[in-house]
Amino acid sequence: MDDITKRLAKELAEAISTAAATDPRVEACRTRARAAGYEMKVSIEAVVGFSHRSANDTMRLPAAVRQARRPLDITASDRRFLRSLRIAADETKEEV
Repeated sequence: MDDITKRLAKELAEAISTAAATDPRVEACRTRARAAGYEMKVSIEAVVGFSHRSANDTMRLPAAVRQARRPLDITASDRRFLRSLRIAADETKEEV
């Protein structure tokens, strides 16, 4: 990796570490572990990949993302499967 990607990867790793360390849910879990007689060490592994994009690719990206979004066709079988996982397929019509 060149210096730029090394710096970006390091910044991302630091941001993830800080976010996990300052999240009250993480601290609550660690507190419960200590109360149960354990000391918890949290280790997160992330794989970060970089690919160089040209200026043209960057300008086309938002349009490509918008074109990729289309209505989702869900069959009765899909609904049954989702229901078995306790996921309601038709509750919201909100676009994700």
